[in-house]
Amino acid sequence: MTVADRWLLPDGIEEILPPRARRAEALRREMLDLFDCWGYDLVIPPHLEFLESLTAGVGHDLELQIFKVTDLMTGRTMGLRADTTPAVARIDAHNLTDEGPVRLCYEGSVFHAQPASLGASRSPIQLGAELYGHAGPESDIEVISLMLETLSVVGIDSPNLDLGHVQIYRALVASAGLDRDQEQLLFDALQRKATCEVEELLAGWHVDADHLGLDIVSMFKALASLSGKVDVIAKARDVLVNAPLEVFAALDALENIAQAITRQYPKVNLYLDLGELRGYNYHNGVVFAAYVSGHGQAIAKGGRYDGVGRAFGRARPATGFSTDLKALLDFKPCDVEARTVIFAPADVDSAIVRTLRQQGLRVIIELPGQKTDAVSSGCNQQLAYRDGDWQVEAL
Repeated sequence: MTVADRWLLPDGIEEILPPRARRAEALRREMLDLFDCWGYDLVIPPHLEFLESLTAGVGHDLELQIFKVTDLMTGRTMGLRADTTPAVARIDAHNLTDEGPVRLCYEGSVFHAQPASLGASRSPIQLGAELYGHAGPESDIEVISLMLETLSVVGIDSPNLDLGHVQIYRALVASAGLDRDQEQLLFDALQRKATCEVEELLAGWHVDADHLGLDIVSMFKALASLSGKVDVIAKARDVLVNAPLEVFAALDALENIAQAITRQYPKVNLYLDLGELRGYNYHNGVVFAAYVSGHGQAIAKGGRYDGVGRAFGRARPATGFSTDLKALLDFKPCDVEARTVIFAPADVDSAIVRTLRQQGLRVIIELPGQKTDAVSSGCNQQLAYRDGDWQVEAL
């Protein structure tokens, strides 16, 4: 690497410079204060853990995103966390003993070996909240509501909110008796809304569940088109009339959540997609994502992931959401901050400067040989020696 190249950062790895860094820190504090008001306790997991802990119960997709290193002390493989949720699940399952609901929140950088999408950051500052120990839709409603309040902090009051429920697809797969490979192929086709391909796959596998009173092929095909407003749930009950009971339990939960969110946040544009299987290898219940016009990727997302703590010795119901603090910062209005910044000559009495700083004021002391003046140093006031005393005066 040449001297000229040493300042370069890897693709997708960014630094935050002044004054944006100050704004990011202010937003971080505001968000964590919001979470605290909702009863969520802050945890700070380590960035580096053994690989087994980082990937426990979360599927193969996340493992592909992890930067891996060898621990020279033990010879074991370690990784930089690509998602904070597994670490928080470990904390709830292993380090905390509460049997009732536990609310935890977090903020910190995560690192992706590959960008999640074209042009995406590989070092997002992940901010999120998780609720453990309650399996009902009430906890899903709480987490979605907190996500919407989080977006409201940066001025996003009417996002597009997508809702889905992976248990609908899981129940149909179980009824059809598909193996893991077949399940994945069908999953891929559904995500592309390729109904003809869905029909061809099921025909090729000779799926026939007539003996159960099920028309599995038509149900799988229907999933690709069951999307829209809340009334799509009523349509789903008709189309999936002979589906397993688990499907109707999922529809009931989804309807409950959708109605509650619509009542509490009437400005939110709610969209239901029963074929949406985001995070299918990880989530096992309701899944949700918030979008903003002109922003291609979800600005925040989450869902239910019961049982992840089993790998750490205690399976617990769990639901949560996460977002990227750096992405949110782009939506936060950049108000001009009216700060008092005082320029102090090199010969100023240090006790005066100390007193001003203790009052929370920003004081910049002139250094010997300094060529910049007070204004170019970003100051709007200065210390001047007048009538035998140091006084603060406007520039």
